[in-house]
Amino acid sequence: MTISRREILKAGLAAGTALSMLRAQTVSAGARTVHMVKGDLRIFDPIWTATNITADYGAAIYDTLFAFDSKFMPQPQMVGKFDVSDDKKTYTFELRDDLRWHDGTPVTAADCVASIRRWGQVAPGGQLIMSRADDISEKDDKTFTIALKEPLGLLIDLMADLTPPCLFVMREKDAKRPATEQVTTTIGSGPFKFNEALAKPGASYTFDRNEKYVPRKEPSDGLAGGKIVNVDRVIWDVIADQQTAMAALQSGEIDYFETPPADLYSLVESDPNLELQVLDKAGWDALVRMNFLQPPFDNVKARQAVLHLIDQEAFMRVMAPDPKYSTTLTSIFGNTTPASNDENTGWFKKGGDPEKARQLFKEAGYAGEKVVILDPTDWHEGNNASQLLAAALKKIGVNAELAPMDWGALSTRRANKGPVEAGGWNMFITTEMDYSLGDPLTDPLLTANGDQAWYGWPKNDEYEALRAKWANVVTVEERKALARKMQGIWWDFVGDVRLGKYISPIARRKTLTGLIGVPAIVPMWNMEKA
Repeated sequence: MTISRREILKAGLAAGTALSMLRAQTVSAGARTVHMVKGDLRIFDPIWTATNITADYGAAIYDTLFAFDSKFMPQPQMVGKFDVSDDKKTYTFELRDDLRWHDGTPVTAADCVASIRRWGQVAPGGQLIMSRADDISEKDDKTFTIALKEPLGLLIDLMADLTPPCLFVMREKDAKRPATEQVTTTIGSGPFKFNEALAKPGASYTFDRNEKYVPRKEPSDGLAGGKIVNVDRVIWDVIADQQTAMAALQSGEIDYFETPPADLYSLVESDPNLELQVLDKAGWDALVRMNFLQPPFDNVKARQAVLHLIDQEAFMRVMAPDPKYSTTLTSIFGNTTPASNDENTGWFKKGGDPEKARQLFKEAGYAGEKVVILDPTDWHEGNNASQLLAAALKKIGVNAELAPMDWGALSTRRANKGPVEAGGWNMFITTEMDYSLGDPLTDPLLTANGDQAWYGWPKNDEYEALRAKWANVVTVEERKALARKMQGIWWDFVGDVRLGKYISPIARRKTLTGLIGVPAIVPMWNMEKA
């Protein structure tokens, strides 16, 4: 007799064995406490990394100068008012009243200046601002200016962008640290305080409502408006085993499960107490990043080999088995953005082209060297896709080896630029918001400026020269034309390889309401628990 995964899960629920870990916790799970199952929070610096869980942490404890509303229009957040000089080159910002750090000290313009400068070291939008800035300085405790060498009409949009790393404002003494060094303190000015005393690395992380936080008076709208916290405490439970997490959701010991496996969607839909909810309707683009600094992918032929190897439909079957949640993808600008196009996509072939990939690896001079794929075991979709990638490479004679680890460890190791013998890597699979890929000025994955680029460190000067023009083109048609030129070059040097696009709903108990649906960030304000 064959016993299904679902039957095993139901048996586990009946026995109650799946919940022993959560029952050991003494914190109340009442209406004023929300339990959310998320990944393991390893990095506490949302500028040092673009990892989404760290961005969620940043959105909870820090605040931003501007924020996008539900229509992706930038609105003031920490800024009370601002004005622009007649020549459009000098912006003056005044902070709103009642901004205080969690230790009680006031937020100052000096904090904002230092935070912009630090963010500007790593975020593509920030790098553009820094390249155009003549001066960024405080005028008094509540006022600072950005003086530009030439007008930059997108300045406020860039500051409001929600693509990690976002412009979270830190204390000056923290923001003075180089962006290459992690900030380890957890003091912000946002609507939640991080409870260090209750932090249990690898098990749970606790956030308490910041009772001193003064929200804006405007209604909540996207990430803009008043950040009203309706609960006293939010606990992120780290549960690597997804069946255990699902059992905890069904029993009511957790309220929110961020990444339910696709093969259990029907189980959620059949439970009258649970609901699937799509927070990011544009979805996620899955892709493979290759290390340009180390062989074999320092050779363009090897990167082109992977481009031809990939069978996108096969990858989507293991990442999002329900076809209503997935599709193929050939544009570097995503499927839903105005910049999406079909330039230079002749490489796409149903089922991939393994023989072409084998030939290109041979032309690259590949001689059986080990190719290490970082494998995130606590991310179901990424784990499945990593195994499929390794199998596809092995079939064409590549010595592929999986390096299993949780996502927290992966997000740390991928920063290693050294060879695999020194803890480096060759490939890893990740995802990016389809929404975000519409703007090459703010999305780190669309940079190709070598050491300053996102992990994998692709480099192509011709592409970068075109990307630099994006800030100066005005009309949608001009941007579409520029996007085609950029994509034509990208698929020649292969900055990364796309695996397809999918939508990933969260699962929640119906007693948890008020979740804000935006790309990239999962805000914890506004939600309520009955």
